[in-house]
Amino acid sequence: MTYEAAKFIHVIGVVMLLGNVTATAIWKLFADRTGDPKIVSFAQRLITLTDWSLTFWGVVLTIAGGYAAATIGGLDLLSDKWLVIGQLLFVLSGALWLGVLVPLQLRMAKMSRQFRNGDPIPPAYIAASRTWFIVGLISTVPLIAAVWVMIVKPS
Repeated sequence: MTYEAAKFIHVIGVVMLLGNVTATAIWKLFADRTGDPKIVSFAQRLITLTDWSLTFWGVVLTIAGGYAAATIGGLDLLSDKWLVIGQLLFVLSGALWLGVLVPLQLRMAKMSRQFRNGDPIPPAYIAASRTWFIVGLISTVPLIAAVWVMIVKPS
């Protein structure tokens, strides 16, 4: 594999990852604001689907392409400051996703099946959704910062 091919894989992964997390947050916000249980449940089901098909594979491609490009390019993953900072930001975001957002999202998906036929949305779902949105915004900041670090490569 060439450096350019590995970097392309890395960039495609970043686009998939950031594109999905930002678009998902926006359309979930609008779906939740309708207050319509069928729309909210449908949106929650699609969030789970797109997270497995876009976010998960975006993470895989980001990591695989990034490490391949660094290895092929002869970069030192542990001493090049910008690479260390980028990796730490990525891990910080991932920790929030894996530790808070994924378990919360699985709980919300389970709850949403209970009101997909139009039953009222329970307050527990609304509270969980609010937490998901806030933590999701917080966890997106390190991802955006990591992209900035990868582009600017501060010394």
